[in-house]
Amino acid sequence: MTEQADKYREAAQQMNRLAELDEEEAETKDSIEEQLDTELKSIFSNTHIMSEHEEITKLSSTFNVNATDARKQLSSFPNEYIIQDHTIPDLVRKMRKSRRALKGEYRTKMSKAIDTMIDAYADHLQKCIGSITWLSDYTVPLSKMRYNEKDLSKLHKMKDADIRRETVDSLCKYWEAELKQTGMAYGKEYSELAKEMRLAKKGFRNAIAKISNQSITKTKKQRQDDFIIKTVCENPGISAKVIHERMPSSLFKISSPNTISKSIKKLDIVSVDGEYYKVPSMIKKNIWAYTAAFIDSDGYITLDRNLNPRVGLIATGTRGKAFMQEMHKSIGYGRMHLDQKSPQQTRLIQRLNFYSQDDVTNLLTKCLPHFRLKKGNAKLLLELIRMKKSYKKADWYKGRCDEIFKLMKWENHKDHVGYDWLKEGIYLTDIAKLQGNCKMSTMDALEQIGGSHVV
Repeated sequence: MTEQADKYREAAQQMNRLAELDEEEAETKDSIEEQLDTELKSIFSNTHIMSEHEEITKLSSTFNVNATDARKQLSSFPNEYIIQDHTIPDLVRKMRKSRRALKGEYRTKMSKAIDTMIDAYADHLQKCIGSITWLSDYTVPLSKMRYNEKDLSKLHKMKDADIRRETVDSLCKYWEAELKQTGMAYGKEYSELAKEMRLAKKGFRNAIAKISNQSITKTKKQRQDDFIIKTVCENPGISAKVIHERMPSSLFKISSPNTISKSIKKLDIVSVDGEYYKVPSMIKKNIWAYTAAFIDSDGYITLDRNLNPRVGLIATGTRGKAFMQEMHKSIGYGRMHLDQKSPQQTRLIQRLNFYSQDDVTNLLTKCLPHFRLKKGNAKLLLELIRMKKSYKKADWYKGRCDEIFKLMKWENHKDHVGYDWLKEGIYLTDIAKLQGNCKMSTMDALEQIGGSHVV
């Protein structure tokens, strides 16, 4: 039973990671996307209920694009969360059943895992609601209705204006009755309002029932893509031939290794010598946020004895090679060093390094807002490069270079217990003073007044 409990807790952790990724994507959305989202809300807010065709027509006119591009602007419905071949509600039920047989620490951990799962799923449902553009003004009464993810998908699929209006009418009737009932003493009028609210809820359910289950059923192509992604995620390095062999008969008949290879190119799946790996969508959606996270965990920002900047990312094995190649392609610069032997003669090492001052400056400037662990290292290198380019003749240049060298040592080794700081001539009591000697503001002032770079 404890083994099953560990399996469920792992599933909860996976759900939490998915939720964190969604949150990171939302936090790092660029200004263009934010502006577009605001414009969409302003377009569809406080207007009459439109059909999907009317929405597309209005977007085409507003943004001066064709209908196909306008359709793409409408929010897509989030993908269903499937963990270990279970939907989240089903998995929560199984976890609760499993919890009954647990005691002590195991029961406590299972409860926390269940809570994590529920919180992440609640956030997911909010994203589903947010994708239903025509209901943006009615989220308050919608939250009082009985619905599941399947119902929200049907609401997203509602294209006909009349059915949309019927749905909104039910929500408004409930909302109005609830507002009248607030603070009212129990009595005949209270009961009549309660009846109106029940009928409104029934009307909401009837409107949803008009959308067939078939309308939200995935096509064979969609199910094929889902199977490919799931199989590659669970079996990194798998080939198209093996994927095809593992397909259920309904998909096996309409697929082949060749068609799978073609589909893979559209699914953020990377091929390395015929082996397939799923790379995180963040690589393409926000390469700088992902790169910063990668450097934080498996990279370095430093300088050598000659004060040359060095930034690098490190991965191992064939899967790491796939990640590095995709990141190199997305970043557009840097130098790849693939299949290097490790000192321990274990798995091959893959590196993506940045040597030139321009490359390092460009990379760190774009990654700086996203660093969590190595932001201090990045700021030091950006300061040093700026000094080397324009302020070598300044009377404070050499002294500040020495300080930056010491500060970089401190940033890279501050968590190493027992590190010999005196060997590098570093006194920990001086760190705060050295940090306060940053010359970025001095250089800013000089350049703003148009003064000489030489001080």
